[in-house]
Amino acid sequence: MAEERIALVTGSYDPITAGHMYLIRIAAGMFDRVYVTICANTEKAGGAFLPEDRVKLAKDAVEKAGLANVEVLLNGGLVSDIARAYGAKYLVRGVRNGMDFAYEYDLAGIMKRFDPALETIFLPTDPTLACISATYVRDLLKYGCPLGDAVPNGELTRALYRK
Repeated sequence: MAEERIALVTGSYDPITAGHMYLIRIAAGMFDRVYVTICANTEKAGGAFLPEDRVKLAKDAVEKAGLANVEVLLNGGLVSDIARAYGAKYLVRGVRNGMDFAYEYDLAGIMKRFDPALETIFLPTDPTLACISATYVRDLLKYGCPLGDAVPNGELTRALYRK
């Protein structure tokens, strides 16, 4: 019997966007099990959404997408530790452009220092979603603009937003 292929799709998800969901759907088709891992980002103070609300938004989006092999986790520690704890051998990272790739490539090198067995997989986003980021969504929320298709769950996103 083949070993189960398990991946993490990590991020701050502040909030989860249509671009995140595109990446999660692709990962769900590539791997037996996928853990959407919401990480505490030490570079970002606070956030527009509480960690529990980020989990709620992600779980809602995954459920609506019907992704039975995807589970949402909240992680406050090292990605390499959660990968070991869940048996993940792959880390899936999305790239929207060359700047994203350069940043993610450097992170992959750092990740190898923490866990040489953890492989990073880079997936390009759908070009129609490349301009959508969590920062863009937070700006839409801040200025009361319609969210449109930028997020998978607009009403819930607006309801949980911390102004």
